[in-house]
Amino acid sequence: MKTIKIIIEKSSDSFGAYAENVEGIYGAGDTVRECKQSILDAIETVKTFDDDNIPEALKGDYEIVYNFDLESLLNYYKGIMPFSALERITGINQRQLQHYSTGHRKPRIEQRKKIETALHKFGNELLSVELV
Repeated sequence: MKTIKIIIEKSSDSFGAYAENVEGIYGAGDTVRECKQSILDAIETVKTFDDDNIPEALKGDYEIVYNFDLESLLNYYKGIMPFSALERITGINQRQLQHYSTGHRKPRIEQRKKIETALHKFGNELLSVELV
């Protein structure tokens, strides 16, 4: 299955996104949610082109992978997962997470990977849950 890699970035007043590996797919919005929807709309629009003009990546099955900068990710999910919860699953204190979310400090690669790994582990735990 092909992967479409979407990069989401925060600007001073909105969010922008683009497909890193497929030309002509761009989106924007006031929130990450709006930005993601804009990208999905752009993909659907490109898929209406003549078959010769549709990128190979959009023909057949594909998956979309979103790449966030840490500041955008923390701000996007802070209403769902407060820094106290992130501290518990990552081991990184809330003050440091706050610095990352405001852009006052940039995390080292190891810290970004630690957060990413903890979020994936938490997501996998949730996927294994069955309610009775």
